[in-house]
Amino acid sequence: MKRLARIFAAALLLALAFSQAIAQPTAETAAPPAGVRVLADQPYGPDPRQRMDVYLPPNPQQGAPVLVMVHGGAWMFGDKAAASVVSQKVEHWVRGQGFILVSVSYRFVPQVDVLQQAQDVARAVATAQASAPSWGGDAGRFVLMGHSAGAHLVALLSASPSIARQQAARPWLGTVALDSAALDTAALMQRRHMPFYDRVFGSDPAFWRSVSPTDTLAPGAPPMLLVCSTQRRDGSCTQARQFETRITATGGRAEVVPEDLSHAQINAELGLPGTYTTAVDAFIRSLLKASGRS
Repeated sequence: MKRLARIFAAALLLALAFSQAIAQPTAETAAPPAGVRVLADQPYGPDPRQRMDVYLPPNPQQGAPVLVMVHGGAWMFGDKAAASVVSQKVEHWVRGQGFILVSVSYRFVPQVDVLQQAQDVARAVATAQASAPSWGGDAGRFVLMGHSAGAHLVALLSASPSIARQQAARPWLGTVALDSAALDTAALMQRRHMPFYDRVFGSDPAFWRSVSPTDTLAPGAPPMLLVCSTQRRDGSCTQARQFETRITATGGRAEVVPEDLSHAQINAELGLPGTYTTAVDAFIRSLLKASGRS
Protein backbone atom coordinates (compact mmCIF):
# COMPACT_ATOMS: atom_id res chain seq x y z
CA MET A 1 0.00 0.00 0.00
CA LYS A 2 2.80 2.43 0.89
CA ARG A 3 4.54 1.57 -2.36
CA LEU A 4 1.37 2.36 -4.36
CA ALA A 5 0.99 5.63 -2.50
CA ARG A 6 4.56 6.60 -3.35
CA ILE A 7 4.03 5.71 -7.01
CA PHE A 8 0.80 7.77 -7.12
CA ALA A 9 2.48 10.76 -5.49
CA ALA A 10 5.41 10.53 -7.89
CA ALA A 11 3.01 10.39 -10.84
CA LEU A 12 1.24 13.54 -9.67
CA LEU A 13 4.54 15.38 -9.32
CA LEU A 14 5.62 14.28 -12.80
CA ALA A 15 2.29 15.38 -14.25
CA LEU A 16 2.61 18.80 -12.65
CA ALA A 17 6.20 19.21 -13.83
CA PHE A 18 5.22 18.17 -17.37
CA SER A 19 2.23 20.51 -17.46
CA GLN A 20 4.37 23.45 -16.42
CA ALA A 21 7.09 22.54 -18.89
CA ILE A 22 4.73 22.47 -21.88
CA ALA A 23 2.94 25.65 -20.88
CA GLN A 24 5.83 27.90 -19.87
CA PRO A 25 7.42 29.93 -22.63
CA THR A 26 11.17 30.30 -22.68
CA ALA A 27 12.48 33.01 -20.38
CA GLU A 28 14.82 34.30 -23.09
CA THR A 29 13.82 37.84 -23.98
CA ALA A 30 13.53 38.60 -27.66
CA ALA A 31 15.56 41.31 -29.38
CA PRO A 32 13.56 43.00 -32.15
CA PRO A 33 14.71 42.56 -35.77
CA ALA A 34 16.62 45.37 -37.40
CA GLY A 35 14.43 48.38 -38.11
CA VAL A 36 11.56 47.30 -35.86
CA ARG A 37 10.79 49.85 -33.14
CA VAL A 38 9.43 48.72 -29.76
CA LEU A 39 7.20 50.77 -27.48
CA ALA A 40 7.79 48.73 -24.32
CA ASP A 41 5.54 48.42 -21.28
CA GLN A 42 2.68 50.59 -22.51
CA PRO A 43 0.09 50.69 -19.68
CA TYR A 44 -3.54 49.69 -20.09
CA GLY A 45 -4.33 49.60 -16.36
CA PRO A 46 -2.80 50.50 -12.99
CA ASP A 47 -1.30 47.10 -12.11
CA PRO A 48 2.36 46.47 -13.09
CA ARG A 49 1.22 43.39 -15.02
CA GLN A 50 -1.25 45.41 -17.09
CA ARG A 51 1.29 46.31 -19.73
CA MET A 52 1.82 45.67 -23.45
CA ASP A 53 4.74 45.91 -25.86
CA VAL A 54 4.07 47.42 -29.28
CA TYR A 55 6.24 46.41 -32.26
CA LEU A 56 6.18 48.88 -35.16
CA PRO A 57 7.32 48.05 -38.72
CA PRO A 58 10.45 49.64 -40.22
CA ASN A 59 8.42 51.62 -42.78
CA PRO A 60 5.06 52.21 -41.09
CA GLN A 61 2.12 53.11 -43.28
CA GLN A 62 -1.14 54.54 -42.01
CA GLY A 63 -3.85 51.92 -41.68
CA ALA A 64 -1.63 48.94 -40.85
CA PRO A 65 -3.36 45.80 -39.52
CA VAL A 66 -2.74 44.99 -35.85
CA LEU A 67 -2.00 41.54 -34.43
CA VAL A 68 -2.59 41.24 -30.66
CA MET A 69 -0.61 38.37 -29.10
CA VAL A 70 -1.44 36.90 -25.66
CA HIS A 71 1.25 34.69 -24.11
CA GLY A 72 0.71 31.39 -22.31
CA GLY A 73 2.00 30.05 -19.02
CA ALA A 74 -0.72 28.00 -17.30
CA TRP A 75 -2.52 31.25 -16.34
CA MET A 76 0.08 31.60 -13.56
CA PHE A 77 3.26 32.85 -15.26
CA GLY A 78 4.69 33.88 -18.62
CA ASP A 79 6.42 36.78 -20.34
CA LYS A 80 5.09 39.00 -23.12
CA ALA A 81 8.66 39.65 -24.32
CA ALA A 82 9.79 36.01 -24.42
CA ALA A 83 11.49 34.98 -27.65
CA SER A 84 9.06 32.08 -28.16
CA VAL A 85 6.14 34.49 -27.91
CA VAL A 86 7.24 37.24 -30.29
CA SER A 87 10.48 36.62 -32.22
CA GLN A 88 9.28 34.78 -35.32
CA LYS A 89 5.91 36.54 -35.32
CA VAL A 90 7.55 39.97 -35.33
CA GLU A 91 9.99 38.91 -38.05
CA HIS A 92 7.21 37.50 -40.24
CA TRP A 93 4.30 39.89 -39.74
CA VAL A 94 5.89 43.15 -38.56
CA ARG A 95 9.16 43.24 -40.47
CA GLY A 96 7.92 41.12 -43.36
CA GLN A 97 4.37 42.38 -43.92
CA GLY A 98 4.07 45.75 -42.20
CA PHE A 99 1.76 44.66 -39.40
CA ILE A 100 1.84 46.16 -35.93
CA LEU A 101 2.16 43.52 -33.21
CA VAL A 102 0.95 44.14 -29.64
CA SER A 103 2.18 41.60 -27.06
CA VAL A 104 0.03 41.67 -23.92
CA SER A 105 0.80 40.71 -20.33
CA TYR A 106 -1.93 40.26 -17.74
CA ARG A 107 -2.38 39.57 -14.03
CA PHE A 108 -1.86 35.99 -12.89
CA VAL A 109 -3.75 33.45 -10.82
CA PRO A 110 -4.04 33.58 -7.79
CA GLN A 111 -3.94 37.42 -7.78
CA VAL A 112 -6.99 37.31 -10.05
CA ASP A 113 -9.18 34.59 -11.52
CA VAL A 114 -9.40 33.52 -15.15
CA LEU A 115 -12.41 35.70 -15.93
CA GLN A 116 -10.51 38.75 -14.67
CA GLN A 117 -7.60 37.74 -16.89
CA ALA A 118 -9.93 37.77 -19.89
CA GLN A 119 -11.09 41.21 -18.80
CA ASP A 120 -7.44 42.33 -18.68
CA VAL A 121 -6.91 41.16 -22.26
CA ALA A 122 -10.10 42.91 -23.38
CA ARG A 123 -8.98 46.11 -21.67
CA ALA A 124 -5.63 45.85 -23.46
CA VAL A 125 -7.43 45.42 -26.79
CA ALA A 126 -9.56 48.51 -26.08
CA THR A 127 -6.47 50.55 -25.20
CA ALA A 128 -4.65 49.34 -28.31
CA GLN A 129 -7.65 50.17 -30.51
CA ALA A 130 -7.73 53.70 -29.09
CA SER A 131 -3.98 54.10 -29.62
CA ALA A 132 -3.74 52.42 -33.03
CA PRO A 133 -4.04 55.60 -35.17
CA SER A 134 -1.09 57.18 -33.34
CA TRP A 135 1.00 54.08 -34.20
CA GLY A 136 -0.11 54.09 -37.84
CA GLY A 137 -2.56 51.24 -37.25
CA ASP A 138 -6.21 50.72 -38.13
CA ALA A 139 -8.50 50.04 -35.15
CA GLY A 140 -10.86 48.22 -37.50
CA ARG A 141 -8.22 45.70 -38.62
CA PHE A 142 -7.40 43.87 -35.38
CA VAL A 143 -6.72 40.13 -35.15
CA LEU A 144 -6.35 38.38 -31.78
CA MET A 145 -3.89 35.54 -31.23
CA GLY A 146 -2.95 33.56 -28.12
CA HIS A 147 -0.99 30.47 -27.16
CA SER A 148 -1.89 27.88 -24.49
CA ALA A 149 -3.51 29.82 -21.61
CA GLY A 150 -3.50 32.84 -23.92
CA ALA A 151 -5.33 30.79 -26.56
CA HIS A 152 -8.02 29.99 -24.01
CA LEU A 153 -8.36 33.68 -23.08
CA VAL A 154 -8.72 34.93 -26.67
CA ALA A 155 -11.15 32.08 -27.45
CA LEU A 156 -13.21 33.02 -24.39
CA LEU A 157 -13.36 36.67 -25.48
CA SER A 158 -14.39 35.61 -28.97
CA ALA A 159 -17.04 33.20 -27.72
CA SER A 160 -18.43 35.75 -25.29
CA PRO A 161 -17.99 39.23 -26.84
CA SER A 162 -19.90 40.85 -23.97
CA ILE A 163 -16.75 40.52 -21.83
CA ALA A 164 -14.87 42.66 -24.34
CA ARG A 165 -17.70 45.16 -24.75
CA GLN A 166 -17.76 45.73 -20.99
CA GLN A 167 -14.12 46.81 -21.24
CA ALA A 168 -14.91 49.16 -24.18
CA ALA A 169 -13.24 46.94 -26.78
CA ARG A 170 -14.71 47.12 -30.26
CA PRO A 171 -15.22 44.04 -32.49
CA TRP A 172 -12.13 42.55 -34.11
CA LEU A 173 -11.84 40.64 -37.37
CA GLY A 174 -11.02 37.19 -36.03
CA THR A 175 -9.03 35.07 -33.61
CA VAL A 176 -6.17 32.56 -33.83
CA ALA A 177 -6.06 30.15 -30.87
CA LEU A 178 -2.76 28.27 -30.67
CA ASP A 179 -3.19 24.90 -28.94
CA SER A 180 -5.61 25.26 -26.03
CA ALA A 181 -6.79 22.19 -24.16
CA ALA A 182 -9.33 24.23 -22.19
CA LEU A 183 -11.83 25.15 -24.92
CA ASP A 184 -14.40 22.99 -23.10
CA THR A 185 -13.36 23.91 -19.58
CA ALA A 186 -16.24 22.23 -17.78
CA ALA A 187 -15.65 18.91 -19.54
CA LEU A 188 -11.91 19.19 -18.88
CA MET A 189 -12.46 19.61 -15.15
CA GLN A 190 -14.81 16.62 -14.96
CA ARG A 191 -12.31 14.10 -16.32
CA ARG A 192 -8.78 13.19 -15.26
CA HIS A 193 -6.61 16.28 -15.72
CA MET A 194 -3.31 17.83 -14.75
CA PRO A 195 -3.28 18.97 -11.08
CA PHE A 196 -2.50 22.61 -11.90
CA TYR A 197 -5.93 23.00 -13.51
CA ASP A 198 -7.50 22.66 -10.04
CA ARG A 199 -5.54 25.65 -8.82
CA VAL A 200 -6.51 27.67 -11.88
CA PHE A 201 -10.20 26.77 -12.27
CA GLY A 202 -11.15 25.74 -8.73
CA SER A 203 -13.96 23.36 -7.83
CA ASP A 204 -17.13 25.30 -8.73
CA PRO A 205 -18.88 23.89 -11.85
CA ALA A 206 -20.67 27.21 -12.36
CA PHE A 207 -17.31 28.98 -12.63
CA TRP A 208 -16.01 26.31 -15.02
CA ARG A 209 -18.94 27.03 -17.33
CA SER A 210 -18.52 30.82 -17.03
CA VAL A 211 -14.95 30.64 -18.37
CA SER A 212 -15.53 27.88 -20.92
CA PRO A 213 -15.50 29.06 -24.55
CA THR A 214 -17.77 26.12 -25.42
CA ASP A 215 -20.37 26.94 -22.76
CA THR A 216 -20.33 30.71 -23.28
CA LEU A 217 -20.40 30.62 -27.09
CA ALA A 218 -22.81 33.24 -28.39
CA PRO A 219 -24.13 33.72 -31.94
CA GLY A 220 -22.12 36.21 -33.93
CA ALA A 221 -18.69 35.17 -32.65
CA PRO A 222 -15.82 36.33 -34.89
CA PRO A 223 -14.15 33.76 -37.15
CA MET A 224 -11.68 31.51 -35.34
CA LEU A 225 -8.67 29.47 -36.42
CA LEU A 226 -7.99 26.67 -33.94
CA VAL A 227 -4.46 25.29 -34.16
CA CYS A 228 -3.78 22.09 -32.22
CA SER A 229 -0.82 19.80 -31.62
CA THR A 230 -1.33 16.21 -32.73
CA GLN A 231 1.52 15.23 -30.41
CA ARG A 232 -0.53 15.98 -27.28
CA ARG A 233 -2.65 13.30 -25.62
CA ASP A 234 -4.85 15.57 -23.51
CA GLY A 235 -7.60 16.29 -26.03
CA SER A 236 -6.35 19.50 -27.65
CA CYS A 237 -7.35 18.49 -31.19
CA THR A 238 -10.53 16.76 -30.05
CA GLN A 239 -11.67 19.91 -28.25
CA ALA A 240 -10.74 22.05 -31.25
CA ARG A 241 -12.86 19.94 -33.58
CA GLN A 242 -15.78 19.87 -31.16
CA PHE A 243 -15.57 23.64 -30.71
CA GLU A 244 -15.45 24.08 -34.49
CA THR A 245 -18.67 22.08 -34.75
CA ARG A 246 -20.35 24.23 -32.10
CA ILE A 247 -19.31 27.44 -33.84
CA THR A 248 -20.49 26.36 -37.28
CA ALA A 249 -23.80 25.21 -35.76
CA THR A 250 -24.43 28.81 -34.66
CA GLY A 251 -23.71 30.05 -38.18
CA GLY A 252 -20.17 31.12 -37.39
CA ARG A 253 -16.89 30.33 -39.09
CA ALA A 254 -14.17 28.15 -37.60
CA GLU A 255 -11.26 26.14 -38.98
CA VAL A 256 -9.03 23.55 -37.30
CA VAL A 257 -5.36 23.27 -38.24
CA PRO A 258 -3.76 20.16 -36.70
CA GLU A 259 0.04 20.32 -36.64
CA ASP A 260 2.61 17.61 -35.96
CA LEU A 261 4.47 19.92 -33.60
CA SER A 262 4.87 20.01 -29.82
CA HIS A 263 2.90 22.43 -27.68
CA ALA A 264 5.95 24.69 -27.41
CA GLN A 265 6.75 24.47 -31.14
CA ILE A 266 3.20 25.54 -32.04
CA ASN A 267 4.11 28.88 -30.47
CA ALA A 268 7.81 29.30 -31.20
CA GLU A 269 7.77 28.18 -34.85
CA LEU A 270 4.83 30.24 -36.05
CA GLY A 271 6.28 32.73 -38.49
CA LEU A 272 8.94 30.41 -39.87
CA PRO A 273 8.59 29.47 -43.56
CA GLY A 274 6.39 26.41 -44.08
CA THR A 275 2.87 25.12 -44.42
CA TYR A 276 1.95 25.99 -40.81
CA THR A 277 2.69 29.69 -41.18
CA THR A 278 1.13 29.65 -44.65
CA ALA A 279 -2.16 28.32 -43.20
CA VAL A 280 -2.28 31.03 -40.53
CA ASP A 281 -1.35 33.66 -43.11
CA ALA A 282 -4.20 32.54 -45.37
CA PHE A 283 -6.70 32.81 -42.52
CA ILE A 284 -5.54 36.31 -41.57
CA ARG A 285 -5.57 37.46 -45.22
CA SER A 286 -9.13 36.16 -45.56
CA LEU A 287 -10.16 38.28 -42.57
CA LEU A 288 -8.56 41.40 -44.04
CA LYS A 289 -10.16 40.73 -47.41
CA ALA A 290 -13.59 40.23 -45.84
CA SER A 291 -13.20 43.57 -44.02
CA GLY A 292 -12.87 45.28 -47.38
CA ARG A 293 -9.50 46.73 -46.39
CA SER A 294 -7.00 44.02 -47.38
